[in-house]
Amino acid sequence: HIFLLRPPQHPSPQQPAMAFVTKNDTGMKTVVKGFLTGGTQAFLTYPTEYVKTQLQLQSKTNPEYSGMIDCFSKTWKEHGLKGLYRGAGVRIIGAGFQQMFRWGAYTNLVNMVGRDEKTGKLSPAMNVVCGMGAGICEAVCAVTPVETVKTRVTDDQRRNTGKYKGSGDAIVKILKSEGPLGLYRGAFPTILKQGTNQAVRMPLQVQIFTLISLGDETKKQNPIYNGGAGFLAGCGSVILTQPQDCVKSRMQGEAAKEMYKGTVDCAMQMLKNEGPASFFSGAIPRMVQVGMTSGISFALFPVISKLLNQVM
Repeated sequence: HIFLLRPPQHPSPQQPAMAFVTKNDTGMKTVVKGFLTGGTQAFLTYPTEYVKTQLQLQSKTNPEYSGMIDCFSKTWKEHGLKGLYRGAGVRIIGAGFQQMFRWGAYTNLVNMVGRDEKTGKLSPAMNVVCGMGAGICEAVCAVTPVETVKTRVTDDQRRNTGKYKGSGDAIVKILKSEGPLGLYRGAFPTILKQGTNQAVRMPLQVQIFTLISLGDETKKQNPIYNGGAGFLAGCGSVILTQPQDCVKSRMQGEAAKEMYKGTVDCAMQMLKNEGPASFFSGAIPRMVQVGMTSGISFALFPVISKLLNQVM
């Protein structure tokens, strides 16, 4: 017998995009999928978003809440379930648009410039680039104005100033008193946060999915595997983006225009007056919230995709 020695085979550095994103996921179909995915997950997880924002807005020298559970229980006692959904209307609709822009940008970037022409796969570096592009797109087109309104309304309830009747009233009053730019306060830290979020989350979800599915191709559309990988990827992204999120929340608060000259001034004041820990306020509830929203989004998207593929 003659044995031929073959050189060792090195694994390709390329990987698929999201396990459930295909070359057909472009155009109107992705827009609808993203909108339905975002609105659903926002409704299910909004109370954690509300608590996170309250903890970020409170004074660190004289805090109103001792933590996540204390904030939840006091809000429930004073305002009921309605209080935990204060500002939710604009957030739910905005989350639909946010994920519409996120998935639309990501899938189109992947299919237009990201995939290797020969293999049809995506390198880790291009996955990061496409994720960052998706994050910047959603920050500019949806996240910044939505987060501004949500933060103003929840801050108004915390202060008991009664300035806004709800999200719609807040939009009208902000536009009237500050113009369109009033909805874009904190735009720079939001773009930094969302760009970093998706640059980390998209490739991390792919890596975690590959790990927990053991490379099983039949699990690509499985919502449990995709959701689990999305949850862990969301938690991981919080570590790198919490400081930007804290500065963003301060910049979008009701008193920000009197307190801060801009994003850098806000960050410097937080560091000087409250120390480095202020940049990680609300990190635990945000990790819970981001993990949940990310996990639900990654679980819902393939399910909604499957349903829409039957009618579109």
